[in-house]
Amino acid sequence: MNQYKAAEDRYEKMQYRRCGKSGIKLPLLSLGLWHNFGDKDNFQNSRKLLRTGFDNGITHFDLANNYGPPYGSAEKNFGKIFAEDFKQYRDELIISTKAGWDMWPGPYGDFGSRKYLIASLDQSLQRMGLDYVDIFYHHRPDPDTPLEETMGALDQIVRQGKALYVGISQYSAKDTARASKILKDQGTPFLIHQPRYNMMDRWVEDGLLNTLQREGIGSIVFSPLEQGILTNKYLNGIPKDSRAATQGSYLDESHITPEIIDKVQKLNEVAQARKQTLAQMAVAWLLKDKRVTSVLVGASKVEQLQENINTLENLEFNKNELDEIEKILQN
Repeated sequence: MNQYKAAEDRYEKMQYRRCGKSGIKLPLLSLGLWHNFGDKDNFQNSRKLLRTGFDNGITHFDLANNYGPPYGSAEKNFGKIFAEDFKQYRDELIISTKAGWDMWPGPYGDFGSRKYLIASLDQSLQRMGLDYVDIFYHHRPDPDTPLEETMGALDQIVRQGKALYVGISQYSAKDTARASKILKDQGTPFLIHQPRYNMMDRWVEDGLLNTLQREGIGSIVFSPLEQGILTNKYLNGIPKDSRAATQGSYLDESHITPEIIDKVQKLNEVAQARKQTLAQMAVAWLLKDKRVTSVLVGASKVEQLQENINTLENLEFNKNELDEIEKILQN
């Protein structure tokens, strides 16, 4: 099979959606490297996840400077896999990274200063063995650094050829509009916003999605399964090996209340009637809104990633299903 036929087969397995008013199309599912790609994880399993994603048309791999653990290790391990498996496919890939959270000690390794953002991206490129990334994000709002400085750093990064596009993450609708104006005035390609969004956390519906549509900016949403709550894992309470039961986890056991479990059980019934898993329905529910360009999925096993990919077989909802889901979520 020649490389063009192989590429055609990959891309037939995926659907793509235009990112805002740009020339970029993103896969409906993108692969996030937040978990399962650090030094404590199995390197060959990480490699299988990336290869499986790409073989199924996932062209976007999403990283950040402090993904691991330890910090920087996800980028380092991705760089090794990229050199072995993906270098020849560089022009078929969208690779993104971010800076904005704590990365190194001292006053210059956190938040949104020009010094931090530019230094961090230089380090990220070195770890990944890349000349540039396709998207560079400011990872979170900085209440103390002037927005003009942070957006000016993103503009400088593009002009230096270190990123093709820029994005932001977790900014409010108001600050997103301000950032958009600054970047437009500079002529900088503001491509995308990465907010947290799922059935249980819907803050983006209160203005942000409308702002993105008005400004012509795409969106890629993270934590679509609410750290595993929107899966079958917690249907009968909290298993001992779950993320909520693990000390030091991002998901606290106290968040799994009886009310949450009741909602999850009812949502699972709707999913079963749709012949989907709860996780698949949760991802499909996000993609019903065309303002959502792509959903970031994470997986610890190839089977989990394949389950996410199979979501694309059933993305349509009828009115009764949407009404029932809304009733469950609002109760």
